[in-house]
Amino acid sequence: MNSSSRPKWGTGISVPKGRVSLPREAKPSPDEKILVFAEGKKAEEAKKAGADIVGGLELCEAILSNRIRPTTVLSTPELIRAITPRLGRHLGPLGLMPSERRGTVLDDIPGYLQRLRGTSEWRADKSGTIRAPIAVINFPVDDVVKNIRQFMISVKKATGNMRDDSERKAAKGTGPKPVTPIKKIILSSRQGPSIRIADL
Repeated sequence: MNSSSRPKWGTGISVPKGRVSLPREAKPSPDEKILVFAEGKKAEEAKKAGADIVGGLELCEAILSNRIRPTTVLSTPELIRAITPRLGRHLGPLGLMPSERRGTVLDDIPGYLQRLRGTSEWRADKSGTIRAPIAVINFPVDDVVKNIRQFMISVKKATGNMRDDSERKAAKGTGPKPVTPIKKIILSSRQGPSIRIADL
């Protein structure tokens, strides 16, 4: 069973993306390719923590030519200024450019990789549609509902439709965060009709 949500977005609005840990896992997490820009001791730590690709500026050309297609990109603070002018236009539209705001520019790479375990990533496609596996057909109804609610919390936070206390405090004096309206939410399966969800 898949949940499909359709945020309304266009020019000037970043591609919605995020991570979610569902109450009951719908399927094993898809294979990911985590790339880390790091050097020296931090590079060794990233490798030991399970990063798939670790290196410095030499990785930029491989990314630009699509020889390397990471699903997650992290960077240490020391390298972010050097890679931004090289990769910003390429990774930015894909929602993969490391940034301090997203928490993907950091010193504690092992800690970040540890937090990734047990979560799955979602992102909108070019049409603005977000699709994600949400349940297995034999799940109890309660488990399906819990998974949908948890998934939609993640989507709403990423699109500005929901904010927690820490985000509200951080936003004081900085102006409101742009909100990407969610047009519709649909639950579907491979062999059954789609169901539009109206109360989330």
